[in-house]
Amino acid sequence: MARPRMFDEERALDAAMRTFWEKGYEATSTQDLCAATGLGRSSIYNTFKSKRDLFERALAHYIDTTTATQLAVLEDTRHRAADRIRTLFEIIIDGETEHRAGGRSLGCLTVNTTVELAGRDSATAAMLERDLARRLAMMRAVIEEGRRDGSVTSRRDADALARFINAAIGGMRISSQGGADRAALESIAEVALDALTH
Repeated sequence: MARPRMFDEERALDAAMRTFWEKGYEATSTQDLCAATGLGRSSIYNTFKSKRDLFERALAHYIDTTTATQLAVLEDTRHRAADRIRTLFEIIIDGETEHRAGGRSLGCLTVNTTVELAGRDSATAAMLERDLARRLAMMRAVIEEGRRDGSVTSRRDADALARFINAAIGGMRISSQGGADRAALESIAEVALDALTH
C-alpha cells in the first residue's frame, strides 16, 4: 500500500512557482526548490517527476490564477468596457509595486518565461500561446462591448487594440523589473488607455 503524502501539494506547487518566478527556469536548482517547498529531493521527484514537470505545473498554476483574475475584471459587465480595462491596469500596477525586492518587481511569470524559453521550447511556447489567445479574445470582446457602450471610440481594429493593450501590460511588467516606479507605470497605462478613444 502506498504511503499517503504528508505535505500539502498545492502549497509546495505555489512555493515552487514563486521560486521559478523569481529566478527563472534555468537558474532554479533542485536545491532551490527543496528550500522553497520544504521537501526533500526524493519527495519532489516522487510527486512531480522532474524539475521540468514541476515547472510546467507551476506555470499552469500561475496562468490559471493570473488569467482568472484578469478575466473576472474584464467580464464584470456592471462596468463600462473602458472602465474594466482601466481596472485591469490598476491591478497590474498594484501587483508590480507591491511585490518588489531591491526596488525592482518580479514582473510576470508568463512574460519572463516568454523571454527565457518560448523561442526554444515548443511545449512551453504552446502553453503561453494558449494563454495569450484566451486573454486576447477576452480583450477583443471587451473592446467591442466598449464600442457598443460608447466608452471605446477609437476606429482602430479591435484585434490591433487588444494586442496593443496586451503589449503595454507586458511592457509595464518589464519596465517594473527594470525599476520603474508607480508614477511611470501609471503614465504608460494612461497612454494605452488613450488609444481606446483616439
